[in-house]
Amino acid sequence: MAWFRKPKKPKPVVVRPRSTVPEGLWVKCDGCREVIYSKELENNQRICPKCGHHFRIDAHERIEALLDDPSAARRFPTVSPTDPLRFRDTRPYAERLRAYQASVGERDAIVVVEGRLEQIPVVLAVMEYRFMGGSMGSVVGEMITRAAEYCLDARLPLIVVSASGGARMQEGILSLMQMAKISSALALLSEARLPYISVLTDPTTGGVTASFAMLGDLNIAEPGALIGFAGPRVIEQTIRQSLPEGFQRSEFLLEHGFLDLVVPRRELKGTIARCLRHLR
Repeated sequence: MAWFRKPKKPKPVVVRPRSTVPEGLWVKCDGCREVIYSKELENNQRICPKCGHHFRIDAHERIEALLDDPSAARRFPTVSPTDPLRFRDTRPYAERLRAYQASVGERDAIVVVEGRLEQIPVVLAVMEYRFMGGSMGSVVGEMITRAAEYCLDARLPLIVVSASGGARMQEGILSLMQMAKISSALALLSEARLPYISVLTDPTTGGVTASFAMLGDLNIAEPGALIGFAGPRVIEQTIRQSLPEGFQRSEFLLEHGFLDLVVPRRELKGTIARCLRHLR
């Protein structure tokens, strides 16, 4: 049999020249898979110029896009997370918190500011997805509750921008309690006839969707945002049925009555301003 075997020639080693293109100069779109120049993407509010896919943005970019003055006054900046359960998985929760605080530059997964949106005074609470997936822990619950109470005293509208994977498992029942706590504070705003606008961005899931994200006087979402409680795979395994195309995307939820509006990012500020003028 050795007669029929051809000896394998060693493949020549190809030395490729090192790329001189700086990293991060180009970005591949998750929607159309096209390669986009990073600067062009930033100038377009991180929206793909080819297919309109909305990339995720951080809390500071969101504040800059919505408020007239991006250096608006911070509210409750000293509220910090603790580790009451002494939780540990592959590493201690306290250690995780310190690592995220160092990398993101925030104490927790939310930023609350007071400013003006098209000259309308508002309180804006923006979730920070980079901090542990925007998970809702005690600090997120406390700051949104304080923001609602502040609006109640100052007679201001409240806007909450959600971007979250849901409740923070490292805080257990303390995290789940925030759902009722925030909902109670929002009920007081409703009784006082003060506007609360909820903006749902990609992704908004879990206990955040099951509480304050869906309790707005108006629930507005960005195009293509993933919005739901449990993930599609969990639902399919539970009901033993295939889910329709686009299930849990903002357009599907709008069609089925879960949302009031789906608004592109470039039009979001003007749309919220018109809604606030009408509600006030």
